[in-house]
Amino acid sequence: MKTAVTDMFGIDVPILAFTHCRDVVAAVTKAGGLGVLGAVAHSQEQLEIDLAWIEAEVGGRPYGIDLIVPAKYAGDGEGGFTMDDIRQLIPAEHKAFVDDILRRYDVPPLPDDEAGLGRGVANSGTAAPFSANQADPLLEIALAHRPVLVVNALGPPPPHMIERVKQEGRLLAALAGKAQHAQRHVNAGVDLIIAQGAEAGGHTGEVGTMVLIPEIVDAVRSVPVVGAGGIGRGRQMAAAMALGAQGVWCGSVWLTTNEAETHPVVKQKFLAATSSDTVRSRSLTGKPARQLRTAWTDEWDNPDNPKPLGMPMQPILVAEAQARISRAAYKPGSGAEQLSNYFVGQIVGSMNVSKPAAQVVFDMVDEFIEAVQSLGRLLET
Repeated sequence: MKTAVTDMFGIDVPILAFTHCRDVVAAVTKAGGLGVLGAVAHSQEQLEIDLAWIEAEVGGRPYGIDLIVPAKYAGDGEGGFTMDDIRQLIPAEHKAFVDDILRRYDVPPLPDDEAGLGRGVANSGTAAPFSANQADPLLEIALAHRPVLVVNALGPPPPHMIERVKQEGRLLAALAGKAQHAQRHVNAGVDLIIAQGAEAGGHTGEVGTMVLIPEIVDAVRSVPVVGAGGIGRGRQMAAAMALGAQGVWCGSVWLTTNEAETHPVVKQKFLAATSSDTVRSRSLTGKPARQLRTAWTDEWDNPDNPKPLGMPMQPILVAEAQARISRAAYKPGSGAEQLSNYFVGQIVGSMNVSKPAAQVVFDMVDEFIEAVQSLGRLLET
């Protein structure tokens, strides 16, 4: 299969796999696609370890890395607040609400050696998540390794990020939920546009993939586009490419693969979910992000309760709560099990069998070929 994207990266099939799991990155890359490691939650030490592992596993095959530096966030004029700064900005009402959720769902505290996790107690002066100060060291670590692609997942990459990536001879991509966003990325110097529709998991806009892809393709004719959002099967890949995309960017579909590090309780929820079981909510990151609907999202969507804070205050507010929920959710029927969730797109309704990540790639390619051949037969009649 030959497209502008396969030529760009020297890969066999135009499937880009966004994942937080290094095993999935390696599996997809070795299957002929391009694994892209989501590194926003990595410490500097863990990123060094994972990138070295990936490179040893894939040999000289290409892979990418995804960071998050949003265009707008609290403290962006100074590169982002520290954890101490954020704690001072969080209203007491919101802290009390989170504590009340945990009390009502009977979620126990963390063990003493994990207490304070996520609130920066041990590293109070460190950079807050989703900030330039937090992402820049990760970028430098990435550029000291061999990823062929660097992706900024929220808004246009900041100028210094573009300059550093270009200096090192790497390619740069950015996600876009509107045609004007894509044009802004291209003007900034981005090499690849990821047109992500509202069906996608994680941070999304409001325009559906079927409408969005051709709008962005038409808006940035000189730059290749890959389609994202509700894509996890070959027929959807064929549809995206029929709309003008040169490949696809898939994230959710890897969450139920054998290699995925998805929490086992959440994984079982995904396997049982339908495409109607997701919601766009600001309850985890402070920005609209599609995730599994659970008691957690329902609590934050209740108009009688406080509204989620902005980024990065919301993730700091809920980090310890999420750690407590994750730890306690292993108990069947517990309140923590009811609260547990994660980012996932509407493709979750098709993610009902766990299989190797490489098999997902092969199945997508086989179904893509069948879909294209079927369309070709229509032209022959």
